[in-house]
Amino acid sequence: MNDKPVKKQRFEFIDQFRGFIGTLMLLGHCSYYFNSVWIDLDPLAPHFDSQAQCLLRYIGYLCAPGFLMMNGAMVWWSYDRRIAKGTSRWQAGVSLIERGLFLIVVQMTWVNSSWGGFRVFKPWHLGVISCIGLSMICLTLIIHWRWYYRLLLAAFILAVHPFLLKIPYDHESTLERVLMQTFIDSGTFNKYPLLPWFAMAILGSVMATCWLQRWTTDSERIRKSLVVAVSTFLLAILIRLMQGYGNILPYCEVGSWTFFMDQKYPPSLFMSLWFFAAVVSMVTLFIAMGRIAPQVLSVFSIPGKVPLFFYAVHLAFLGVFIKRFDFHYRDGGILETLLATAVLLCIMLPLCKWFYGVRSRSGNYFIRMM
Repeated sequence: MNDKPVKKQRFEFIDQFRGFIGTLMLLGHCSYYFNSVWIDLDPLAPHFDSQAQCLLRYIGYLCAPGFLMMNGAMVWWSYDRRIAKGTSRWQAGVSLIERGLFLIVVQMTWVNSSWGGFRVFKPWHLGVISCIGLSMICLTLIIHWRWYYRLLLAAFILAVHPFLLKIPYDHESTLERVLMQTFIDSGTFNKYPLLPWFAMAILGSVMATCWLQRWTTDSERIRKSLVVAVSTFLLAILIRLMQGYGNILPYCEVGSWTFFMDQKYPPSLFMSLWFFAAVVSMVTLFIAMGRIAPQVLSVFSIPGKVPLFFYAVHLAFLGVFIKRFDFHYRDGGILETLLATAVLLCIMLPLCKWFYGVRSRSGNYFIRMM
C-alpha cells in the first residue's frame, strides 16, 4: 500500500463516503415511498416482518451519523483552511453560521414540503437537515478548541443525554414539546434532537483532525482508525449487555436483530457509540479501497460533492411523482424499492455531475450554498 501523504487525496474519501451514505438514504427514502411495510410501521419503534426488511431498514441507520460526522469533519477543515489563509476567527465562523442558517431554511421551506409533493407548505418542523445546520452553528463556538477538548465535550454530552431523556414534559404543551424535541427527545416536531447529534458532529471534527492533519500516511490512518472503531464497538456492546444505562429498548438475546436495533429516535448511547464506530470503520474501508482500487468508489464522488443538492432533488422527485400523483405509493416491497433506487440513481448521477460543474463556475450565493 502506498504510504505517501494524503494532501491530494484528502477530500476524495470524504466525498466518496458522503456519496455512499447519500445513496443509502436514497434507498431508505425509496423504501418509505414504495415499501408496503411502512403502512403499519412506527418509525420511532420499528418492528419488522422479515429479516430482509429489517436489514433494509437497518443499513439506513448509518446515514444520519454519517452525515453529521462528515459535516463536522468539513466544518473543521473549512475553518482550519480559512484560519491558515489569514482569515479572522470571526469571519471564518460567520461563513459557517451562514451555511448553518441556510440549511435550516432549506429544511423548513423545501424539504418539509417536498415529502408531500409540495401540496402543503409545512415550515414548522425540524429534521435531519436542520439538525446539521444547528450543529454547524454550535460547532463554530468550539471548532477552535484542541481536538481532545472537543472529544471530552462530545463524550460528556453523550454520557448525560440518557439522564436528560428522563425529564418529564407535557406533549400537549407546544412550548415544552418544541423545547424538548429540539434539544433532547424525538417526536412529531423533530426526530433529530440537537444534543446527541451535535455530539456526533463534534466527533466528526475530532476524526477530521486526525484523518486530515495528525495522521500523515494511509497506513497510519487505517491502523489508528481501526483501533478507535474496535474500541468503541466493544464499549457499545458492553453498554448494551448491561441493559440499563445507555439503552432504551430491550433485546431478546445477544446477537439477535433486537440486540443491534436499539432506538434511533432519539438515539440511545449504545446506538450513538455503535454507529460512530461504524462510520469510522466505513471511512477506513474507503481510505483503503481508495489506495488499492480507486475507480471502484469513484461513482460515489458524484453525489458526494453536492450532497445537499442530491438530497433535496431526489426527495422532491419522490414526493411529486409518488405522493402528488399517487404512483404506487406503498404498494410494493423490497424489489420495488431496489428498482426505484436504481432508476433514481440513473437520473440523479448525471444531474449531480451537471450541478457540480454549475456550482464550480457560479458566483451566485444560493447556488454556492447548495
